[in-house]
Amino acid sequence: MTNEIIVLPENQHSISSDLANHYRILPKVVSNDTLELYVDDSHNTQDAKDELELFLGKNILFSAVDASEIEKGLSLYYRKERQTTSNKSLNIDKGDFLINLLDEAKSLKSSDIHFEIYEESSRIRFRIDGQLIERYKVERENYLELVNKIKIKAKLNITEKRLPQDGRITTEAFDIRVSILPTLFGEKIVMRLLGQDASDIDLNTLGFQKEELDHYLEAVKKPNGIILISGPTGSGKTTTLYATLRLLNDSRRNIVTVEDPIEYTLKGINQVQLKEDIGLTFASALKSFLRQDPDVIMLGEIRDSETALMAIRASLTGHLVLSTIHTNSAIGTISRLIDMGVPSYLIAETLNLSVAQRLVRKLCDNCKKEAEAHKEDFPINFQFPYDITKYYKHVGCNKCYHTGYKGRRAIYEVLTIDNTIAEAIKHNTITKLFSNDENYKSLSDKAFDILAEGETSLEEIYSILINI
Repeated sequence: MTNEIIVLPENQHSISSDLANHYRILPKVVSNDTLELYVDDSHNTQDAKDELELFLGKNILFSAVDASEIEKGLSLYYRKERQTTSNKSLNIDKGDFLINLLDEAKSLKSSDIHFEIYEESSRIRFRIDGQLIERYKVERENYLELVNKIKIKAKLNITEKRLPQDGRITTEAFDIRVSILPTLFGEKIVMRLLGQDASDIDLNTLGFQKEELDHYLEAVKKPNGIILISGPTGSGKTTTLYATLRLLNDSRRNIVTVEDPIEYTLKGINQVQLKEDIGLTFASALKSFLRQDPDVIMLGEIRDSETALMAIRASLTGHLVLSTIHTNSAIGTISRLIDMGVPSYLIAETLNLSVAQRLVRKLCDNCKKEAEAHKEDFPINFQFPYDITKYYKHVGCNKCYHTGYKGRRAIYEVLTIDNTIAEAIKHNTITKLFSNDENYKSLSDKAFDILAEGETSLEEIYSILINI
């Protein structure tokens, strides 16, 4: 069996994506005057060697390997999407380094760029489809210069190295939120790439099932009340909120938002950036909003009891309030509000809808592999038996860049607050009510359904099965 080819980050840019794909080569060992390359055994020719020595100005040595290993390496390290930036030198000394880096992140559909420094090394990683992938090694002496360049672009204090800082960089393609954190060996930076325009976000394409979407739209059309969306960071809550705002946005409504950060811009909506350092918090902004004659209010997040109670007050006075909250389930949102000190009767009166959501990677249809389902494969507390005898595992192929996954989809738990549920909230019997309801589908049920349908893997939904 052939060993998997690993291309070190520091060697990856010794050849361009164009050359790698054209000659079907991968860098093995790089030195000052010699470059040893893995090569597809069918391309191991003297002509190719001569041409590469002319292009690269180095002595070329070939190590022939199986064509399938080269194909896998090209998918992992030289994706064709990168061809738009492959001819740009990612040299940290050049002024266009950050521009090229951002272009590459955009072409790979990366959501975040991580700059990290350790005792003897530093690196740059991209988050792609929710997973961090190492892209570059950076010399320690160059890392400090890179940090300063980012700080200058984000209008941050380059002399302050002891405290965290937050800033923003604006480009033509997108906005970038910059977070700097002092660590043991230097400053770590995370750049979150934010889309500027939300005009093409549509509720119909987010992954709601028809019945779920019908309940959601019915709640959104009410003139007052609260709609809460829960889930961990990166679960798509903000995208759902913006799709909702886009639906509500017309000339008859005054819509105001307070966000941290403003991830998208929507024409016709009044958006406010949170600034806690000067006292502009979610709660204080909400107080000001109530004097702005709003119809719809969107709060980026309900974090504390003051904000929760202000949201309740806003909904009681005739406003539709949209927000997010960190809980594991739609039912858990109600318990969380009670823990924050919101009286049960006010929750029952004002909460229109509670939604929990997650983003799940979809298996690549070209390479997924069937496996037998055994009780031992599932979490200990997961309730068996379910009607499943098999599921699919991820494998990896050229079409999915050997990740085993291709694309993501959202799964939703939608809880509409009707009279029966409102009474259960008032009497604190909501958990008991749903423990006896065999027709209600939780997030774990939804996750299990798409596992049984062969759409995702057990590994991808395991944490959902544990937490619910």
